[in-house]
Amino acid sequence: MWPRADSRSAAVGVRPEARQAAVIDVGSNSVRLVIYRIDGRALWTIYNEKVVAGLGRDLPATGRLNPEGVEAAISALRRFRAVLDGWQASEVTTAATAAVREAADGRAFLKRVKDETGLEVRILSGEEEAHYAALGVRAGDPQAEGVVGDLGGSSLELIRLNGAAPVEGVTLPLGPFALGAPKPLDVDRIRRTVDGHLAPHANRFAGRDFHAVGGAWRNLALLHMQLADYPLHVAHQYEMSRADALDVARFVERQSRSSLERIQGLSKKRFDTLPYSALVLDQLIERLGLERVVISAYGVREGMLLEAMPAEVRRRDPLIEGCDALTAQKGVSPDLGPALEAWIGGLFEKLPHVFGAARDRVLISAACRLADLGARLHPDHRADLAFEQVLRAPIAGMDHRERAFLASTAYARHSSAAATPEPDTMARLLSPDRRQRARALGSAIRLGCDLSGRNPRLLESSSLALRGDRLALTTVSGWEDMLLGEQTAKRAQVLAQALKLKLEMG
Repeated sequence: MWPRADSRSAAVGVRPEARQAAVIDVGSNSVRLVIYRIDGRALWTIYNEKVVAGLGRDLPATGRLNPEGVEAAISALRRFRAVLDGWQASEVTTAATAAVREAADGRAFLKRVKDETGLEVRILSGEEEAHYAALGVRAGDPQAEGVVGDLGGSSLELIRLNGAAPVEGVTLPLGPFALGAPKPLDVDRIRRTVDGHLAPHANRFAGRDFHAVGGAWRNLALLHMQLADYPLHVAHQYEMSRADALDVARFVERQSRSSLERIQGLSKKRFDTLPYSALVLDQLIERLGLERVVISAYGVREGMLLEAMPAEVRRRDPLIEGCDALTAQKGVSPDLGPALEAWIGGLFEKLPHVFGAARDRVLISAACRLADLGARLHPDHRADLAFEQVLRAPIAGMDHRERAFLASTAYARHSSAAATPEPDTMARLLSPDRRQRARALGSAIRLGCDLSGRNPRLLESSSLALRGDRLALTTVSGWEDMLLGEQTAKRAQVLAQALKLKLEMG
């Protein structure tokens, strides 16, 4: 039996009850409420509200929180408490970071928050902030290796991912407010300041891959997408080479506020701070010898949620869990995806690997769990709608190439057409052999669904195998007329053609 790609010990089809959790993040620049739906290991953002309060704006000059920022933050927190009216305390996580941690009046601010909103706010140490940022990156990509950098308004946390758990991190005063924002950027002077803080840690955090956490760096990535005419506007797991990241960082460093205001797509709240953030990234790349920058939309908030999960849940694959949750609906058997995985797995295991053996298994498992994504979509548009939903689904655990692969697979699951929607996007993200494999995988899933009528038990009475240059579809004796009908033969022929094999049925 081909092994399941996830590590669940629970019975197939038994899912934990979905729950909601809220995280309130009191940061140096913004105060944010995010409400999540948690399906096992999968995290879904269902509500996100941010107020740019600028609590840390005056901290370098006065050592205290910005007074206007305090009022804006208190107002936001009062509203967030109202939004969460009726929630139990155990369902709400509230944390404050560098500005509140370092300000002389930080404790007084939190007492006022408690008095006026009832919220108990936990102050994270710099080491804790780095730890949760690293866990957040792992929440979004369990395979992530290298260094995590979380840039906030007042501080930068660096931590190295090493094996299953992150190692001890460091916090540095390299947030835009700590460096002088909102004053115009003095590039040479601030470059020397940044380099002075990074130099003692350069050997410790040197490496190839850098996982960038924080809204400022996400904005840089979105700008790079625009400049590079990149077709898939999904920030999470967007990758930039060393040269590309340096180019966009140095472009932004040189821009005045008025120049930034003319660039479409940038957050208006970041015009004063973005050049500082760009310069910090520039220096990190140079000092640490980085070769690749990967944007993570997950950070401290998701790291805290991941740590709160039971160990068995944390070990699950977020991509498989997310695909499971995406298609979970009444009237569709939760056993169909795992049954399809077992049915087609042996065949695809014998084919050349297109993402590597381990990743191929995970992607096949995920694709099988998307088999009935189109069940409630209009039959004339299922293929296109499923393609679009998978390509841009807020599911963790996959990079952009894998998104394109699963979207193409979902399209082939519902259509025998060789060409997918957005052909230029697919050609840019997927090699020809991966595009062909996606078509074959989707065709195999379609064959399994139609052969069984979506009844997982019927799959047990048939098998799919590779025999030399032939694709063999066989049934147990006496089941031929029930399983190998006209539509099954048609679907099997499409699969054989996608694999460039002859078809053998019996």
